[in-house]
Amino acid sequence: MNDPLKKYRRQFRSWQNSRHLQREKDYYTQRYRKLGLKIPGEQEIKAELKKRFPSLAAKAKGDLNIIAVYHHYNWENEALKPSLAKFGLVRHYDWFNKFNHSGKDWHNSLKSRMNEDLIRKINKWQTDKKADVIFAYLSGELVEPAALQKIRSLGTPMVNLALNDKEHFVGKEKNGRAYGSRDICSFFDLCWTSTEDALIKYCVEGAIPLYLPEGANPQIHRPYDLEKTIDVSFVGQCYGNRAAVIAKLKEQGINAEAYGVGWPSGPLTTEEMVRIYSRSKINLGFGGVAGHKDTFCLKGRDFEIPMSGGLYLTEDHPELAYAFLPGEEILTYSGMDDLVAKIKYYLAHPEETESVRIKGHERALREHTWEGRFEKIFRLIGILE
Repeated sequence: MNDPLKKYRRQFRSWQNSRHLQREKDYYTQRYRKLGLKIPGEQEIKAELKKRFPSLAAKAKGDLNIIAVYHHYNWENEALKPSLAKFGLVRHYDWFNKFNHSGKDWHNSLKSRMNEDLIRKINKWQTDKKADVIFAYLSGELVEPAALQKIRSLGTPMVNLALNDKEHFVGKEKNGRAYGSRDICSFFDLCWTSTEDALIKYCVEGAIPLYLPEGANPQIHRPYDLEKTIDVSFVGQCYGNRAAVIAKLKEQGINAEAYGVGWPSGPLTTEEMVRIYSRSKINLGFGGVAGHKDTFCLKGRDFEIPMSGGLYLTEDHPELAYAFLPGEEILTYSGMDDLVAKIKYYLAHPEETESVRIKGHERALREHTWEGRFEKIFRLIGILE
């Protein structure tokens, strides 16, 4: 039985979140215009970084010394680390085992200890062998501006990756400090965001932003020669309207299976997940941001599924067109009726399905590897020949 009160609370939270995001967007739009700012192009980024680091020398691919600061939650070591290793030596700092930040003591004591340890470790590494670049995947929840200022004083270019800046650029706040990128972004020399409309936010906060989506690792996300036994699959967490969509597809007689946290089938290993992509005639995607109505962003699966050779059908939104040709390399839908119609059509037209699948895979291999993303970043900085 549906709980009307629970449904009302969910709708209220969605309205509240959307209102909060709109206020944030309005604030940054007004500040951006008032300050007369301009989003820098690639040539402007190169020129600014050259001024900051005039003595940098470009090296051959494979010869870079890289410090990487991030925690392996579930995908990072399979995506970031092997891709960075293509460029040279990678020294990786992961604080999680020493300072597990999931407990209540994180903000009271563990965060400051982790920051001190991070500074100490990078100082040691820099003394042993100075890095060409420091790559980080950090947020304001994890690191203090003061710690970044000390690391920056060592004179090595610093790059930070931020995903889903639509809702997490500011995010939660504690004692006036944002959990997202807002308070730390200006301490990095280049801020890599996968969210296009966050560019003006970075500019307002005095940072140099670059819009560059996520990618995929073709050594991990690759096609398997398996029989396609599933009409439609979805791999991801069960929240929002996802369960209702899968239920509706089943009501329509479509063999739809879902995997991940919150689903009866449970989560999959990475290899199992990639095999599901190959076993599925259609791989379903959801482009929305949880708790925010009509708010979309690019997701990791937007690249991982085509890279794995799967046919991808996801919610239509503007940013997809920066990465793929909708209708030719991936498929998109708008609303439940359109989704059902598209699934039934493409299940009945396997030749068209195969054409889209192949083109999507080729585009992903050509333009959307993590290695390619890092190559672009390192060339902009001026450390890669």
